[in-house]
Amino acid sequence: MRVIVVGAGISGLATARGLTDAGHEVVVLEQAAAPRLGGGAVTLWCNGTAILGDLGVSLAGVGQRLTTLRLRTAAGHQVLEFDLEALADRFGSEARVIPRGSLITLLESGLPEGTVHFGAHVAALRADGDGVRVRTRSGQEYDGDFLVGADGVHSQVRALVLGDGRAAVLGAAIWQGLTPAPFDPGPVTTLMIGRRGDFGYMGAGDGLMQWFFDVPWSPDAPPVDKPLEMLRRRFAGWAAPVERVLASLGDGDAQLFPHIRHKVPCRWGAGRCVLLGDAAHGMPPVMAQGTNQALEDVATLVDCLDSVPDPAAVVGVYSARRRRRAALASTIASRSLAVSGPRTLMQSEYVMRMNGAAPPRLATQGFGRLLSTLSDRI
Repeated sequence: MRVIVVGAGISGLATARGLTDAGHEVVVLEQAAAPRLGGGAVTLWCNGTAILGDLGVSLAGVGQRLTTLRLRTAAGHQVLEFDLEALADRFGSEARVIPRGSLITLLESGLPEGTVHFGAHVAALRADGDGVRVRTRSGQEYDGDFLVGADGVHSQVRALVLGDGRAAVLGAAIWQGLTPAPFDPGPVTTLMIGRRGDFGYMGAGDGLMQWFFDVPWSPDAPPVDKPLEMLRRRFAGWAAPVERVLASLGDGDAQLFPHIRHKVPCRWGAGRCVLLGDAAHGMPPVMAQGTNQALEDVATLVDCLDSVPDPAAVVGVYSARRRRRAALASTIASRSLAVSGPRTLMQSEYVMRMNGAAPPRLATQGFGRLLSTLSDRI
């Protein structure tokens, strides 16, 4: 089968890897003129690394393996600790932080030469009972038997296939960056939560640190000209290492990404066209579910194209298998943390310390149950 994949991000390239290995002829259309290697680092939980392993992607020596997840209050008091090594033993796959550009490079390097076509911005598509045809803005046309929309939260394929509007803005944004580490965080990822926002940091390998701050945000608010000054004011008085991390940053290091959420559709496409990743279920970066759920989509779609005889029936089977877990992940990511309003009362110092008495073993078991609930792989 000839499959057209729109989007050369992590999910699009992972789809191309899986389908190529399954014997399909794949062409990837990417609107950018070259590989998009920016965007910080991604956290892969046990399901994400397991799926990449199934795709033949070796992560050895890339990024930072995680052994521990710690949750702390703004004052620095530890609330919960999760043993990620125990979960790695249980699931047979590790948790790891990897620079996005490194993962893109790994995925693309395993594809046949010429698979990715850059500068190919989709303008129109037509699908019928026999196949699909895509036309780019430059007038180039591509024919195939099946089409996968993996072109992100502002998906052109979603707009053309489902007629959906833009994803909803949730009133918060993440300022994040991948910069030289001012200290060695080791194999630990730490999240600090307070009523004015949250802050997280973790090593990403090669002396780099991924860090982020979640704060209130509105698309109607004036642009923040000096984000580091704003973050220093907002997070003043927070425990170490907030001040140390902010002091290590320079102008241009902090990138803004609004929290958004797509309504997860009942059917993830139509005819011979399907959606996956952020194109199907864009969600906030809270709890690092976006990339992991996209990889779950990839694994399920590859299996469906192999096991469902009629390509036109794939959309229904694939949607039914993925919708519940993706919708649950989106709900959890959207409601787990608050940066304003009454829900921040649950993130006060007193309440968090009162509710954070679970021993590490029980906390780890709970997090493991959550990961397995959101995954078909582990």
